[in-house]
Amino acid sequence: MTDKSVLIVGASGVVGRAAIEHFAALPDWRVTGLSRRIPDTQGDATLLKLDLMDKTACEHVLSQLGHVTHVVYAALYEEPGLVSGWREDHQMQTNLEMLENFFTPLRKAAKDLQHFTLLQGTKAYGAHLHAIAVPARERWARDPHPNFYWLQEDFIRTQQKAQDWQWTIMRPQIIFGHALGVPMNMLAAIGAYGAIRKAEGKPLSFPGGAPVVFEAVDARLLARAFEWAGTNPDCGNHIFNITNGDVFVWRNVWPTIADALGMDVGDDEPILLQEEMPKRADLWDQQVAKYGLQPNSLQGLVGDSFYYADFSFAYGLKESAPPALVSTIKARQFGFHDCIDTEDMLHNWFKRLQDMKIIPPVG
Repeated sequence: MTDKSVLIVGASGVVGRAAIEHFAALPDWRVTGLSRRIPDTQGDATLLKLDLMDKTACEHVLSQLGHVTHVVYAALYEEPGLVSGWREDHQMQTNLEMLENFFTPLRKAAKDLQHFTLLQGTKAYGAHLHAIAVPARERWARDPHPNFYWLQEDFIRTQQKAQDWQWTIMRPQIIFGHALGVPMNMLAAIGAYGAIRKAEGKPLSFPGGAPVVFEAVDARLLARAFEWAGTNPDCGNHIFNITNGDVFVWRNVWPTIADALGMDVGDDEPILLQEEMPKRADLWDQQVAKYGLQPNSLQGLVGDSFYYADFSFAYGLKESAPPALVSTIKARQFGFHDCIDTEDMLHNWFKRLQDMKIIPPVG
């Protein structure tokens, strides 16, 4: 039996789901996933249902996971409405409490723990609050703003003192992958928006504002970075920015998205998706019935991701905002060279969602 056993926390999210499938496809890993909802993942993994806000349940479940050697912590709590909650103390304290409830009993049980991977993001550099110098580098001092990232990071650093295990922190940009009903899933938001526009007999018009330069990361690439960091001792106690390796502007990749959805590109049409799309939920239901899609309601598929899409599309922005780009030199210097063309990623993911009958086919 393998001596490598990974526990993926937040297994029903975009990141957790990709991590489950990646590690489950490897021949020498024992894989366990924890989440409030059991995800529809593929591969050989043990999936456990657990609410990280239930301290008693955490103590019971995690006391039985003494085999764990590696942890990928991708659990996340977001306030309803998403973006407005990024500055709320309740959001920050809830995320800290979830980590504490999880790790306190796990460290008692997992005597052979080797590595803990924690997820952050570009908000570590204050990109959601102000313009940042580019490219953002991991060696910078902390941006002086309240953030649950700092609360979780300080907790893990404290727990790791005088211990044999190591931690790695990953800071990805916009993450693309599949999960149902989560707060930050651009593929679900775009796929549902496209299906509704198609039902209305309309082209795929860009619904946002002024152009902004972004970076993306495929959730599957991020999962490969988890494996790399977790098995490379040199990555211990380091922070890494992770991206696909290129940059993009939504309008520039819009023709690629339209082609992947089997649609024409229309003229720009600013739409506040978080307000307008729920009004058209019946059109989504019609598409589900017409194409025999998985029986997900619009909310069940998209969750709060229309809020995230409005933010990413820069709805209402009249002039281009400064880009929030990060350097990935450090990861490359440490040995992680994986990359993917973002347009290829978009085509690949929409094709996969169509094959899974999550969104309508091209025809």
